[in-house]
Amino acid sequence: MSDAVQHPDFPPAYRADPAILSLADWLGDPVAAADFPETRLRFRNDRAAASVGLAGLTDEQWTAHFGRFTPLPGNLPQPLALRYHGHQFRVYNPEIGDGRGFLFAQMRGADGRLMDLGTKGSGQTPHSRSGDGRLTLKGAVREILATEMLEALGVNTSKTFSVIETGEPLWRNDEPSPTRSAVMVRLSHSHIRIGTFQRLLAIEDADAMAQLISYCLAQFPGPPPPADAPAREEPAIRLMHNVVERMADLAASYMVAGFVHGVLNTDNMNITGESFDYGPWRWLPAWEPGFTAAYFDHGGLYAFGRQPEALHWNCGQLAVALRLLADTAPLVAALERFGPLYMEAVARRWCWRLGVKSRGIEEDTQLVAGCEAQMRAGAVQPDAFFFAHRGGRGLAEALHDYEPVEDTHDYWADPAPQSMLIEEVEAIWAAIDEGDDWAPLHAKVAALRRMGAAHGTPPRPAGDAAGHVDLG
Repeated sequence: MSDAVQHPDFPPAYRADPAILSLADWLGDPVAAADFPETRLRFRNDRAAASVGLAGLTDEQWTAHFGRFTPLPGNLPQPLALRYHGHQFRVYNPEIGDGRGFLFAQMRGADGRLMDLGTKGSGQTPHSRSGDGRLTLKGAVREILATEMLEALGVNTSKTFSVIETGEPLWRNDEPSPTRSAVMVRLSHSHIRIGTFQRLLAIEDADAMAQLISYCLAQFPGPPPPADAPAREEPAIRLMHNVVERMADLAASYMVAGFVHGVLNTDNMNITGESFDYGPWRWLPAWEPGFTAAYFDHGGLYAFGRQPEALHWNCGQLAVALRLLADTAPLVAALERFGPLYMEAVARRWCWRLGVKSRGIEEDTQLVAGCEAQMRAGAVQPDAFFFAHRGGRGLAEALHDYEPVEDTHDYWADPAPQSMLIEEVEAIWAAIDEGDDWAPLHAKVAALRRMGAAHGTPPRPAGDAAGHVDLG
């Protein structure tokens, strides 16, 4: 049940609901934001803000709340830097946690879902270790581009809500320094990670684990486990099934989008199945399973073609954590659903992106294989391939027996599709860095939203209330 509250001095659609406070004593540490030299509003996502009743804020109010972090009415009295552990490139690290971000607020969306506002680059916390707690402006711009492109391609992703330039020169080893700084706010359905559960296993806190499971099932409800699933009524087992379904769909959405996240550690895995926290991401220049996004991923652990394996492995770590409260066999039974669910998700998302109606899992799987073979043989960029063959317009032999959906949007008459290759990303940043010209960024965001409108609402697992919501 929602305890959301409206506030008379705020937009009427804003409904504060800081449900996380029931877990706050052990989930996070109260912190304060950094006192930045300046706060220059660079990006406000009014489409996302409208979904949580905040689009009516003036720029002054926006900057006060998302640059100076004045608490929102009826919300968290103080930000929470969340505690979690995690596997980083398969090495367990108990010293992670929110080191340059915090949970700032929670509210109910227009659809009734509980939504979080979390930060990146908001200053040091007890988990910062040797970090400065800051974010480069380039990093914030890249996150805008990643989230907008992913949303347009149907991926369940956090939304870049706000970017404010903060006036501090930052030194980084992987880009020219000093460089400009920013604080970013993201909107997402949750900030509960697989690593949140791993920490509770490490400290053997069964009571907190039970509370967390109950919170997740109440706030992020999903479909019930299959009728023949063992121990299907147990809360931990229900949660495991929900997360496996969401992660299988997330893995499929990455593959169909031709996207490489780059750092799929368990502390970057949201149990709602939302993709978030974008660092060294890339889109494929050609269909290459071995393509990596992170220069430091020397072994290709998170290469494009290994992303389904990575998300399956991460689900396995959640199963290990949930053994604190549940037996192994029903957790393994839930985990074993990942492969078939992933294949089903790839098939439905592939048909959606091609603009054809499914002919069933067997034929759709053959369609996927045929398209992949064509892309590999011709070294075709995936966005160009899907655009060319949308609705059966192209020459893909496997499409001949498929019925196209009706495509009336004028995007499909464009001479070329939208894409997000690294050269364009760097050009957009160069315009900002060299001439403080934000027009290319805003134009790209508008173009990506038009592409998203042309694709329409993506398919999602049936009955999952934690899934994608179309913002129009």
